[in-house]
Amino acid sequence: MKKALMILISVLVVGIVMANTLTVYVYDSLDWIKKGTIQRFESMYGVKVNIVVLGDGGNVLARLKLEKKNPKADVVIGLDQSLSVLAINEDLIIPYKPLNINKIKDTSLIYDKTYHLIPYDYGAIAIVYDPEKLNTVPKSFEDLTNMKKKLIIEDPRTSSTGQAFLLWTIAIYKNQWKDFWRRLKPAILTVTPGWSEAFAKFESGEAPMMVSYATDGAYSYYYYKSTKYKAFIPEEGAYVQIEGAGIVKGTKNLELSKRFIEFLLFDDFQEEIPLNQWMFPVTKVELPEAFNYAIIPEKIVTVNAQDIDKNMEKWIEEWEEIMLQ
Repeated sequence: MKKALMILISVLVVGIVMANTLTVYVYDSLDWIKKGTIQRFESMYGVKVNIVVLGDGGNVLARLKLEKKNPKADVVIGLDQSLSVLAINEDLIIPYKPLNINKIKDTSLIYDKTYHLIPYDYGAIAIVYDPEKLNTVPKSFEDLTNMKKKLIIEDPRTSSTGQAFLLWTIAIYKNQWKDFWRRLKPAILTVTPGWSEAFAKFESGEAPMMVSYATDGAYSYYYYKSTKYKAFIPEEGAYVQIEGAGIVKGTKNLELSKRFIEFLLFDDFQEEIPLNQWMFPVTKVELPEAFNYAIIPEKIVTVNAQDIDKNMEKWIEEWEEIMLQ
């Protein structure tokens, strides 16, 4: 069956006149796909893939909006649930259901039932800490509010991780989320534009905690052969971020863009995700040993997509007001 699917996908591109270049927008921590992974796609279809790195997920969305009337990209990778809602509402992405969508192991990961965005990885947001620099590990969100200047967070205006953290607190505190953020504010050392900047500050020892992912224990084991950094999920529950890829409206390489979306679900690509993206793949590929040290959440909380659609802009403005006070 796999062989038949591969033949079908290949046949679909026969006779299609394709441009020499497929342009793909990604955020900065997806830079790794330039090294080896994309070359497999280029070899399959005799095309050059131009990977354009644009900061964090929020920056990617901003570029798509800026270029809406004259799109430069064919495909975008890295929009999570909340950013996807905004991209769809702005009419930046077109729907496409991949031929191999059945490779996704859990249909609940398909967060966009209109197939504008197709999931390729997922992971729970967590608080990562350095046990050598933190005497008492918080157990709850309320415990975090007592940790003065010990937490690095990402900006929800520019960072998908930061936006996921904001949504996590809204999922927990609902209409009282602003009161929680006022209590949390003294615990925050700094707000960074994206995850990479936050991790650089955390790794250099500026603060003992940062907002990151539940797979960071796997990262620590893989690179340091120890659990140098640990992660915890507050007892109130975990927020799972699912990241998707989609075809940019206005692409001049539609058929090739479809094949690229399908390529993201191939084993070749999915097997690269754990040790490069430090997220879970969405298909049933074998996980590396290091992922024995990743936290799998027991309790999951979420925010309704319609609520995100209706309120995200207002929530961001309210968050900004609190942080500027």
